[in-house]
Order: sequence, then C-alpha cells, then structure tokens
Amino acid sequence: MDIATIAGIIGGIVVFLWAIYMGGTLKAFLDLASALIVFGGVFAAILVNYPLSKIIDLAKITKIAFFQKQLEAGEVIDKIVSLAETARREGLLALEEAAYQLDDAFLQKGILLIVDGTDPELVKSILETELIFLEERHKEGQGMYEAMGALSPAFGMIGTIVGLINMLNKLDDPAAIGPGMAVALVTTFYGALFANLFFLPVAGKLKVRSREEILLKEVMIEGMLSIQAGENPRIIEEKLKAFLAPKKRDDIKSSSASESGEDIAWQETTR
Repeated sequence: MDIATIAGIIGGIVVFLWAIYMGGTLKAFLDLASALIVFGGVFAAILVNYPLSKIIDLAKITKIAFFQKQLEAGEVIDKIVSLAETARREGLLALEEAAYQLDDAFLQKGILLIVDGTDPELVKSILETELIFLEERHKEGQGMYEAMGALSPAFGMIGTIVGLINMLNKLDDPAAIGPGMAVALVTTFYGALFANLFFLPVAGKLKVRSREEILLKEVMIEGMLSIQAGENPRIIEEKLKAFLAPKKRDDIKSSSASESGEDIAWQETTR
C-alpha cells in the first residue's frame, strides 16, 4: 500500500473540509445536481474517448497508484549478481532451474532466452521491444487520468453556466439569486477540486511508478546481457549500480556490508 498517495488525498480532503467549516457551512457545498454534471459528464466523455475495454481496466490502473509493490533496485541487482555467480560456476545452462523460481516474468523470460542460446543482439531486441510496448500501455492509463483531470474543470464550468441560466430565469425573485449563484459556483468547485486533488495527482503517481518499473527493466536487460557475455559478477554489480542515484547506491552498499558482517559472524559461531 502506498501511504503517501492515501495520506495526500485524505489530508487534502480534511484540509478543505476544515477550511469550509471555519468559514461557513458544509451543507452549502453539497449539491447533487452539480455532482451529476461533473462526474456524469467526465464519465460520459471518457466513454466516448476510450474503448470500453480500457474503461474496464481503469480499476486495475487505479490500484497501481495505491497498492502496487514493486521490486527494490537492490533486490533486482542482488538477484542478477546471484544468477551471474551461478552461471560463472556451473555455466549458462544451470540458470534454467533458477529462472523458473523467479517471480518477475520479464527477468525469467530473458534468462530463458539466454539459456536457449539466443543471440545477444536478438535477446536485447526482444526485451527492448517488450519494454517499449510496456511503456505505451502505461501511457494509456496515465492518459485516461490526465483526460479526466482536463475534463473535470470543463464540466464544472458547464455546470456553472447551467446554474447561471437557471438563476437568470428567476431574476424576478431577488431572494433566489444568492442561493442560485452559490449552487452554480459549487459545480466549478467540484470540477477543480477533483481534477487537482485526485485525477491529475493519480496520473502523476502512475508516471512515477512507470519510470521506476522501466528503470528496473533496463537494469535487468543490462544485467542479463552481462551474464550472457560471461562478465565477472562483481563487475556486473558495479555496472548495474551506475543506473541508480548515489543515495540508492550507498543503501545497497550498506545492505551488502551488513549481510557480509552477518555471514562472517555466523561462520565464526559455527566453528
């Protein structure tokens, strides 16, 4: 579960409700007609803009922003180095059994291609092509939320125009002008709030998730090609760390150092 996403949305809602409560009444901001115009309009426009199959997948896409747990870069590098050590000791064919124990389908596919003796250039081409189409699929989900973020304020404005027209039809009743104007502006409020607190931020989080996953896949590709080339596991580890920010490299070093210390301590106690 991504705590930042949930905390951000809940925190934003709490702040807005608190601000509204301090300056007036929450009841003034509740209007069913305004909600129908904004959310009904956004949903209808998305149905026109995207195939039904993509709309059905929207729930799965949303889940990625809130709940997806990705592999850490350190875990991926450790796994690749472990595979490199196996290949160095026992040969590439020994990786077949290890490949079927991998949780990541992309890494498993690449290792099996290597075991089958596929040409390195072809392995790279296959994996990079899969990576390109993975990024395109990610962009579809991001695009849907960006579209909703753009449409939401627009339908809020449409709702405001509808409210103003209804208000102008009641100009003969001065007492109805104030409430009518308030209801008209509530629709714009709904559109702007949900665009900037939910739709666009979720699109941004999906972009971050996509960049993280693509980076890990690029690390995997480089690692697998290095294994196929028979490079030293220690060199492979240093090469893969070059993909990461300095802070993450230091974290991996600290983790590796602590693990080495634990191994030495365990060996001492077993003597």
